Amino acid sequence: MDQVKFELDFTKLSGDFLEFLIVAGPRILLTLFVFLVLSLGVKYAIHGMELLLSKKITGQPVEKEHDEELKKRIRTLMVLLRKAAYLILWGVGITIVLSQLGVNIGPLVATAGVLGLGFSFGAQSLVKDFISGLFIILENQIRLGDVAIINGTGGLVEAINLRTIVLRDLSGVVHIFPNGTINTISNMTLGWSGYVFDIGVAYKEDTDRVSDVMKEVLEGMRQDPKYSAMILEPMEIFGVDDFADSAVIVKARVKTKPIKQWEVAREYRRRLKKTFDEKGIEIPFPHTSIYFGEASKAFRVLMEQAQK
Repeated sequence: MDQVKFELDFTKLSGDFLEFLIVAGPRILLTLFVFLVLSLGVKYAIHGMELLLSKKITGQPVEKEHDEELKKRIRTLMVLLRKAAYLILWGVGITIVLSQLGVNIGPLVATAGVLGLGFSFGAQSLVKDFISGLFIILENQIRLGDVAIINGTGGLVEAINLRTIVLRDLSGVVHIFPNGTINTISNMTLGWSGYVFDIGVAYKEDTDRVSDVMKEVLEGMRQDPKYSAMILEPMEIFGVDDFADSAVIVKARVKTKPIKQWEVAREYRRRLKKTFDEKGIEIPFPHTSIYFGEASKAFRVLMEQAQK
């Protein structure tokens, strides 16, 4: 008898569940489909907004350096806006689905609020990360695509989140920094980039002539279509910066478009070496002179006699 009663109860339960699926299932699927469509709409709307804002007021594509900087900032903000929109949209969607499943949302929201309050006290570092990330973004300290040095580690900024910043260095290593732990940020590509040259020449060389040759080499690069767009200004010669052990150091700087300084510097060094060779300007290497004093003259004579 108990077995028959169990079978009847199970049949009733299966019927209720089947009825529930028939009534609520289509509504849940429709809700998920609507929010999926809304997510795609948000994605394309934000992408269209980014394209629209990345153009000048006149409607021309971004070309100048200032516009490139603006484009970086817009791209960074749009990525964060898209993530925030997804979070809000799917939060609302999940809430609606739970209500259709018969879950009472009121106590759930109240419980989540209490848990969130307790969690905030226990996760102060997480809150600090979010607040620091917000200020980093609002103050435009770094953007996606910048090359930055964070806490002494340099790399290309691949992601900026409210909690973390992701850098990839030249070796391909990915570094992740919680925003609350960031003490220093050095942006190497904000507005324009620069490369400082310390060119060493022999003491016998005329430093004014060396400076003229350095300017001449850079002007040659500015006439080259491959590099003319990368170099923003003529070379700045700061002058003789140091008397080193084997060389006189002439310091100079060249301004380039962001992230182009290393490419320009490598080509400039290659051309400068060839030009120095052609003009007979000596690039010294370390020399060591041994001096024995006046008392050692006899030693030199004995060595010369031995060689003869």
